[in-house]
Formats: sequence, structure tokens, C-alpha cells
Amino acid sequence: MGGGEAAGGRPGFYLGLGLALASSAFIGGSFVLKKKGLLRLGRRGQARAGQGGHAYLREWLWWAGLLCMGVGEAANFAAYAFAPATLVTPLGALSVLVSAVLSSTFLNEQLNVHGKIGCLLSILGSTVMVIHAPQEEEVSSLESMAEKLKDPGFIVFAVCVLVSSLLLIFVAGPRYGRSNVLVYVLVCSAIGSLSVSCVKGLGIALKELFAGKPVLKEPLGWVLLVCLVICISVQINYLNKALDIFNTSVVTPIYYVLFTTAVMTCSAILFKEWQHMVLDNIIGTISGFLTIVSGIFLLHAFRDVPFTPNLLPLFLQQGRADLRTSWRSADRHQSCQHRPLLPSEDKDSQSAEEEEEEGESV
Repeated sequence: MGGGEAAGGRPGFYLGLGLALASSAFIGGSFVLKKKGLLRLGRRGQARAGQGGHAYLREWLWWAGLLCMGVGEAANFAAYAFAPATLVTPLGALSVLVSAVLSSTFLNEQLNVHGKIGCLLSILGSTVMVIHAPQEEEVSSLESMAEKLKDPGFIVFAVCVLVSSLLLIFVAGPRYGRSNVLVYVLVCSAIGSLSVSCVKGLGIALKELFAGKPVLKEPLGWVLLVCLVICISVQINYLNKALDIFNTSVVTPIYYVLFTTAVMTCSAILFKEWQHMVLDNIIGTISGFLTIVSGIFLLHAFRDVPFTPNLLPLFLQQGRADLRTSWRSADRHQSCQHRPLLPSEDKDSQSAEEEEEEGESV
């Protein structure tokens, strides 16, 4: 079944899509609010998050950003209950666009023509992914979720994520955390892939709870809730450190690309959503994701490069030169009433002859 046909037959798909879009708007704004609060702390001379301080807990702008992120994550939480993770997660690219536009407005960060092209590419890539993403849910109950969590492939993936995160936190963090943006962002992305799995399971549990099933007696739901709280706490802590040390325009796109890649990998291993996709939808999903990555690269890799005519290709520069030449020739061919009676060379020769005649007479 194609992506569009499945979407048309499932109203829940559109509800999940709308929640994912709202989530992107709130999360994109939260980055800017939290960065604004951290900058205010720096101007006051208080200990910043990048230095191990927690003074941001007394800054209302940071709490406003956290509230926006909470609303966005709640919408994201609900979206995962109605739509597959392969669809919901890549739409986080729109939060990058919101963050870039708001950063250029409120944080005085540059958004040049490369960034605008990147925004357009990200929107197009998101659209392609929505069209080709799977609409069939693989997990519909806590029992099936428990079976998925026992899968050896997912167990290996989870162990690799935990071990790599611990190495990044305790080994790479003290040495390279302030010089390499990937250290803290990798921790957020890797742990985030596990948090998405917890969110998916809790969303299924809530749907069963509203259906009247005794979900509260199931230990799996409580285990997923505890794991989700731990994962989100780790994400918030290390995302704050990355935002405090590095530019928002650097942290946001890298976090999106790594987080989305980790979630798509986790979804492919745990939920096996890709098994129900035909070849053209798989190619479309991958192409859409790569288009988003290209757009985000343009959006932020050239953020400090001014766009001047010298950056144009040679044939366009030649076209500008020809255009400038045509303008000059048009200026020369003005109406006769604006022309001098004698050309400049004739004027010079005439004045020289008059001087010679005066000299002879003297």
C-alpha cells in the first residue's frame, strides 16, 4: 500500500501529522528562548551551564523556553501514538527552520541567501518524507511492545547506545566538550533515540488505558516512564551545555541530523516499520531525509559567508558585466540636448590653438 493511499484511509495519520508540525514550532522557539536566557546569565557574570553552573534555573526566560519545549514534546508524544516514528521524527526539521528565523530576529544571528535556500530544501524534503513514510503501525499493544523490547537486535543497539554515551560523558566530555560540538550533541542524540522508544510505548499504554484496559497494573508502563524521565533529564542537561558553549545555529542542525538518524535506526530495529514499505517509498523516504540534511547544511554551514556578486558563477558575472556595459552605452546615447556642443578632444585642441595665437600676438 502506498503512502498516500494509507494516509487517506486513516484520520489518525493526519492528527499525528498536525501534532508533529505543532511540536516543531514550539521546540524551535524553545531553543531561542533558552539561548536568550543563557546569554543574560553571561552578561550578569554568573556561572554558566558550560562551566558546570545551574544558575539558569533562576532565569525566567530559560523556564519559558523549557515550557515551550515541554509543550512541543507533549505534542510530539501524542504524535507518536498516532503516527510511526519514521514520519514524526524527520519533521523536526521544521523546528530548525523556526529556530533559524527566530535566531536571526531576536539573537542577531545571520540568515543569508544560502540559509533561505536551505529552508526551502528542508521543507521540500519534509514533504517528500510525509508522502513516502509508512502509515501502518507495527506495535499496537503493550504485550507486543514487550516482545519487541526482547528482540536481540534492539538489546545490542541499546547496550551500544548506553556504553557510547557513558564514554562521551566521562571520557570525551572533560577533554573535548568545550572545543568539539559533537561531544554533547552525540549524547543528546543517542539517549534521545531511546527516549523516543519510551514515548512510543507510553503512547500505546495511554491508548489502552483510555480503552478501559488495566494498564496501570502492567510493570512495563512504569518502567518506560522511569526510563523516559531519565533520558529526558540527560538530554536537557547536555543540550544546555552545548547551547551555552556553541552557537544556536551550529547546535540545532547537528542535533537534528544526529537525533533523526539515531531515531530512524532505532525504529528500524525495534518497530520494523520499514518491512511494510515498498521500494519506491523506501527510496522516497531516504531521498527526503538526504534533502533535509542538504538543506540544513546550506542553512548553517554558510551562515557567516556574505553573499556578494563575486560568489556568482563566471557566466553570471559575465552577464552582469554585459548588463553594466549596456547601461553605460545607454547613458552615452542620451538625447542631443544633453550632449556638449563639441567633443572633449575638440575642446582641448581648440583651447590649445587659442593659447598659441595669444602667444604669437604677445
